[in-house]
Amino acid sequence: MKAVRPLREPSERELVEGCLKEDPRFQEALYDRYSGRMYAVCLRYARHELEAQDMLQEGFIKVFDKLDTFSHSGSLEGWVRRIMVHTAINKYRKKAFTQERFGYEVLPERPVASEALAVLGEQELLALIAELPDGYRAVFNLFAIEGYDHAEIADMLGCAESTSRSQLAKARRHLQERIQSLQCITHEARTSY
Repeated sequence: MKAVRPLREPSERELVEGCLKEDPRFQEALYDRYSGRMYAVCLRYARHELEAQDMLQEGFIKVFDKLDTFSHSGSLEGWVRRIMVHTAINKYRKKAFTQERFGYEVLPERPVASEALAVLGEQELLALIAELPDGYRAVFNLFAIEGYDHAEIADMLGCAESTSRSQLAKARRHLQERIQSLQCITHEARTSY
């Protein structure tokens, strides 16, 4: 039996070329290189871990199916990330967006106090984002984390730009209220000693 040599860390180009040749070592290397970060992306859009795992699996199937369209003009990670975001949004659109009710009212955007963010770590903030209702969470993630504008978000989610703006404002307000609530609890805990 022929021994399989371990694969050194391939470049992006080598990784893509190996995957296009359907070499399982390169396919595994691509998955290993990006799955952790892409799972974190999926978790931001999913309601729970099993749904995030489904999104990740579906996303990687698309990555391998569409790898021949990767043009090497940007980073492979960025390309994979876009596929994961679109996979998550498509899965989300099928389930949640049609069930959620949108308000079209204009809400004033109040800034979140910077001291509120200072008391929260990254994991606590991500946990608060995960608690947002589906529509708020999707728009917040797309706008605040992925960097899409409201026109792009509206196109992706099949809603009006005003709906995207409204959902973002509501998400921000909801997060601010939760952060203020946590600050009160923290303050009360400190003063009770």
